Amino acid sequence: MSAVVESRSSAKGRALWVWSVPFLATLAVILYARVLRLLAAQWWDQPDYSHGFLVPIFVGYLVWRSRHQWRAAVLRPNNYGLLVMVLALFLLLAGTLGAELFTCRFSLVLLLVGMVLFLAGRRVLRILAFPLGFLLLMIPLPGLIYNQITFPLQLMASRFAAASLSLLQVPVLREGNLLVLPNYTLEVVDACSGIRSLMSLAALAIGYGYVAERRMGIRVALAALMLPIAVISNGLRIVGTGVLTYVSGRPVAEGFFHFFSGWLIFLTATAMMLLSHWSLRGFSWEEEVVE
Repeated sequence: MSAVVESRSSAKGRALWVWSVPFLATLAVILYARVLRLLAAQWWDQPDYSHGFLVPIFVGYLVWRSRHQWRAAVLRPNNYGLLVMVLALFLLLAGTLGAELFTCRFSLVLLLVGMVLFLAGRRVLRILAFPLGFLLLMIPLPGLIYNQITFPLQLMASRFAAASLSLLQVPVLREGNLLVLPNYTLEVVDACSGIRSLMSLAALAIGYGYVAERRMGIRVALAALMLPIAVISNGLRIVGTGVLTYVSGRPVAEGFFHFFSGWLIFLTATAMMLLSHWSLRGFSWEEEVVE
């Protein structure tokens, strides 16, 4: 008897899903058209968040990858999802009136969570929890938080570079985020502080860990290692720029090498992440794998 009731509940849920999803999706696109346009513009204009273009594509892959699970799940629409959707729309309104883009963008992810809960229920929401949460990585940090993170990273990268240059017998004097060489002064600006690669590397590590690793401990460790990897890799970039500048002069610091080294260091950081994963898998982790 309970199986029959569950089957009828699932059938009603699927009928509601078929009729409601196109309507709610269209309504969401209309409501968030300006938010999405400004978000895409920021991805395009700021290299720090250019990975944002890939996040929805990766999320789409994750949803498709888990299609057998959420298709097999019994749909039990939950009215609490409607409350979550109302809260999301309230945040959209508040963010729009207060000109706070982060609140508006966060409300979009919250709206999607509410839609899934309202139309499909907790089981499907649990299955899609990671893809929905991963969407948060496409949202740029608020300026206040961004600035609080950037300056300490600048100093860390500066200290690392100054110590490394001294070991390489390159005369250098560090003054805050300035590296004074005999023939030029390097400034460790935001782009060299590690924050640019940290945003992309964090998304890469979390996504890679979810797909390639089933043990939660290793997933968390990979994500946490991105901070030192970002600082060290960017520090190496500064060291390379400092050595070439000391040998060849100012054009190297402002020329093609400075641009090309950014890509080279990102690839180096990615290789360090893969090496870290290989190393972590050699340890014994006393925990159950995550399905």
